Amino acid sequence: MKKLLVILLLFSQNIFAQEPTYAEKLGYPKGSKVLILHIDDVGMSYDSNLGAIKAMEEGVANSLSMMMPCPWIQDFFKYLETHPQTDAGLHLTLTSEWKGYRWGPLMGKPAVPGLVDKQGAMWPSVRATATNATPDEIEKEIRAQIDRSRTMGWEPTHLDTHMGTVFARKDFLERYLKVAMEEKIPVMFPGGHNSMILQTEKDAGLTIEMTTAVGKQLWAAGLPVIDDLHNVSYGWGCPDGKKDCSDAELLASKTKKYIETIEALKPGLTMVIMHCTWPSEIFKYISDSGIVRKSDAMTMMDPVFKKYLADNKIILTTWREVGKRRRELK
Repeated sequence: MKKLLVILLLFSQNIFAQEPTYAEKLGYPKGSKVLILHIDDVGMSYDSNLGAIKAMEEGVANSLSMMMPCPWIQDFFKYLETHPQTDAGLHLTLTSEWKGYRWGPLMGKPAVPGLVDKQGAMWPSVRATATNATPDEIEKEIRAQIDRSRTMGWEPTHLDTHMGTVFARKDFLERYLKVAMEEKIPVMFPGGHNSMILQTEKDAGLTIEMTTAVGKQLWAAGLPVIDDLHNVSYGWGCPDGKKDCSDAELLASKTKKYIETIEALKPGLTMVIMHCTWPSEIFKYISDSGIVRKSDAMTMMDPVFKKYLADNKIILTTWREVGKRRRELK
């Protein structure tokens, strides 16, 4: 009996190992690492817009998402007018985390009072949003942000979530996925093998059973699905825990970490999240994350990083491209 159980276990593991990745289902070569090098927080500030543009035009970053309630979104739409093939989605914004630089919901307080704090801005933390907002308010604000993009003439290539807020509650997540499927907009949700995200986000409440089930649901709805999510770079600043360092030290350390973590990824379609900003003197009054954000932009422009991707035959793609491939499979 024990021998039979061992045989069945080995057989089931072999079947699981042979399950094609979503990258393969989308037509990419078997066993390949396919990356979306994705920039968050575009539209948050002038510096964020400049960093994103430099990382894409001078570097290998190839995708981004925009914060529709933020003050500098109109500025970035001027860029989109002259670069209509940009892979630009919506960084669905349900929090406002900085102390002296804040924004409120597009729906306004009367329509979504649970999303608004005492300053009239969105809550500064995911926990506060999860405590005070309702699923109906979350859905209203998500739809308002999509509507503003379309009103301004831009069809978003995908949806994702600022600070992971839609993952804070099951009913928030359900509304996020519902809107994506109804609007036929590709959505950031790791539904494949999830080797990195399940290891690095152990407290997020995600399980492989839940994520693969959602992945199948999104695929059945005609949307592309990512196999994994690389979301670990925000804590990478100066080496050895130093508060300050030269640009050369910062770049060498950051590029090394990106290469090490991409090397550890399993084959499949992975979204790599970063926050490329080119900080001016003003940015320090918004956030103390300037070093982390500048180093992301620098790494995308680094010849060492570019060479690593080329030498290791890493395939770069975009949400626009995977959405097109999924539609063509019907």
